[in-house]
Amino acid sequence: MNKPPHATPAICREQALAAWQRGDMAVAEQAFQQLLESLPDDAEALQFLATRQLGRGDPERAIELLFAAHRAQPQDAAILHRLGEVQMLAGDAAAAADSLRKGLQVAPGMFVARLRLGVALEQQGRRHEAMLAYVGAIDVAQAQGRWLDDATTAPGLRDAVKHAVRYVAAGRRELFDAVIEPLRQRYGRSELARVDQCLAIYLGEQAAVLPDPRQRPKFLYFPGIPSRTFYPRERFPAHARLEAAVDAIREELRAVLSQAQDDLVPFLGTNSGEAVAGHLLGSSGTREAAWDAFFFYRHGVRHDMQCARCPRTSALLDSMPLVRVRDHAPETLYSVLRPGTHILPHRGVTNTRLVTHLPLIVPPDCALRVGGETHVWEEGRCITFDDTFEHEAWNRSDRDRVVLILDSWNPDLSEAEQAAVTDLVAAIGDFNRESGTAPAAPPRQP
Repeated sequence: MNKPPHATPAICREQALAAWQRGDMAVAEQAFQQLLESLPDDAEALQFLATRQLGRGDPERAIELLFAAHRAQPQDAAILHRLGEVQMLAGDAAAAADSLRKGLQVAPGMFVARLRLGVALEQQGRRHEAMLAYVGAIDVAQAQGRWLDDATTAPGLRDAVKHAVRYVAAGRRELFDAVIEPLRQRYGRSELARVDQCLAIYLGEQAAVLPDPRQRPKFLYFPGIPSRTFYPRERFPAHARLEAAVDAIREELRAVLSQAQDDLVPFLGTNSGEAVAGHLLGSSGTREAAWDAFFFYRHGVRHDMQCARCPRTSALLDSMPLVRVRDHAPETLYSVLRPGTHILPHRGVTNTRLVTHLPLIVPPDCALRVGGETHVWEEGRCITFDDTFEHEAWNRSDRDRVVLILDSWNPDLSEAEQAAVTDLVAAIGDFNRESGTAPAAPPRQP
């Protein structure tokens, strides 16, 4: 290659890139080497030369060059990814994991880097961490429409992705089995046979066979129990205490509504966004749709200030046999459906727990529909339904409609099954949070 004796960095780069594009790697390398004489911290040149050294079978020199590129561009996640890849080729899985983690802190969406991190951790025998890395890789990739099948997976990654899916499946099975095993020992395997089937369905090891096509849980389906839209009142004897105290509960509600309603919050959350609210709420009039809540418990967390403002209601709720799952349940609240608001059809997460309404203020033209069956609330009379059936509610009046909502265990679950579901759901939640992705279901096999 003929070069001026004092070629500028721009000329060297131009020559290097042109040679690279036409496949003349030797000329490109020479031009990049000359570029480094003027710009020793040029990350592009350092990365190219690292690849050349790796091709010559010198990963140690390649790593040195990539470290230099990283020092020059410390926030370049692609350099850290490449460094981790080369460190793995050099047999240093611990260093590779460190580089890949740093790269993912900068760019969490690099699913191939997550996959390689899983490999590096697996090589070190760090099984649980490897499983979490694999879950993250698969979840991020599949959220972007990748790794769903062979057609959406790069040929060079297919075996690694399939291994990751199998690894996650085995690890999750082992983890959740360990959660249930003490209860198997306590109650006997036969008592928890339906729980074992429930877990197999959740893990995708077997298909759910739902007896009613209207029912589709979004998260956890418990097999072998009757599918019903509305449940008979006699299945919930404790609800009689709520009905007997309806006047006291309504009195505390009216006190809340009569004051500045700072404790009322949108049921869907202040950060849910207009798109989510638009998907779940509609308006039948000129007013904007609104569904507000006064929470006593939310996702299993007690709201002490609200409970203190309504002591009789709170005490009654605390005395009820509510579903109690760490970080998930109970969910108890005054549910305030504003005039003209329609909660559009949607489905709940699991048939292991049911939803109970104690109607407190019910104007005309308000109703609840579950699985196509319409129910008109009666003040002071509890109604319990399975929200894994498609359901909706509306208030077509010009006044607020308010019901007290609480969770109830599905009465067709035994005590042992309730205990197992409690521990299993908490463990699934822990795993999903720890993985940083919170998938609703196991990843698909590509």
